Amino acid sequence: MNKLYLGAIVVTALMLFATYVSFDFKHGASDIVNQLAILGAVILVIATIFVVVKYVRQMQTDTATGELMEESWDGVGEYDNPVPMGWAIVFMGTIIWGFWYYTVGYPVNAYSQIGEYNEDAKVLNDKFEAKYKDIKGEELVNMGESVYLSNCSACHGLSADGIDGQAANLNKRVEAKVVKYVINNGSNNHLLGMEMPMPDRNGLFNANTGALITDAEIDAVAAYVSNGFKGSDEGAKVFAGTCASCHGADGKGTPGLAPNIHSFDSSLVVNLIEHGKKGAIGTMPKITVLNKKQEEAVAAYVKSISK
Repeated sequence: MNKLYLGAIVVTALMLFATYVSFDFKHGASDIVNQLAILGAVILVIATIFVVVKYVRQMQTDTATGELMEESWDGVGEYDNPVPMGWAIVFMGTIIWGFWYYTVGYPVNAYSQIGEYNEDAKVLNDKFEAKYKDIKGEELVNMGESVYLSNCSACHGLSADGIDGQAANLNKRVEAKVVKYVINNGSNNHLLGMEMPMPDRNGLFNANTGALITDAEIDAVAAYVSNGFKGSDEGAKVFAGTCASCHGADGKGTPGLAPNIHSFDSSLVVNLIEHGKKGAIGTMPKITVLNKKQEEAVAAYVKSISK
């Protein structure tokens, strides 16, 4: 007997034996699913060995025929034979199936764990908001603390102190280095819930002097703002002449024009959560896992701890 056929018989026997050994006949023989699985395994083993033997045998005995093409590479030529019709049909069918699969078959109709999770999360969020929609005051602050500890404390710290400058210190509205960064570089964050760019220092004039703001004036106003709008008269004068026209005389912002830099307010915190922020420390990503009530609660908590 040909060694190829003998080897195929031996391999088939070993694979079928391995399939037999791995099957739990005691508990699974009566289960139609297991029966179909074992039948499929047997058919797959036999079909695989048959195909392998067929093509190995064909490689051993077949010879190439046809006319050589004019081109050759280092003496190696290529026959000018047409693509077999079956191959061409399968190839084109695969392309057509691929377009269908990636445009209609999978994205539109297939099951998605992420999609199921998002649907379940939406249902639970709707229930959550309906249940807690009326809470306010101390209850809202307590909820906010819980949400903060779960979602924000990893960066801002358990006490919201920013963990030595790794994130913003939420115990105060703004630090001096942040004020300096924004004045020097401008701001294009969504602190008002929309794009409302603040110009950099090249667009900031001090009305008291009629000139662009200077380094000394930046230092003075940064110290004044970060100290809760208390401190030197020089910082107060610079703020009044340069910043008050947008942020208001008290620094509490102007709707649709400039954010509140005096203290945290609910809309400001919610906008920071929903849009993130790029600033002196780095980039805070937007947080997408909170529902509206949880965002409101975090804002209430941050307001309660900031000075």
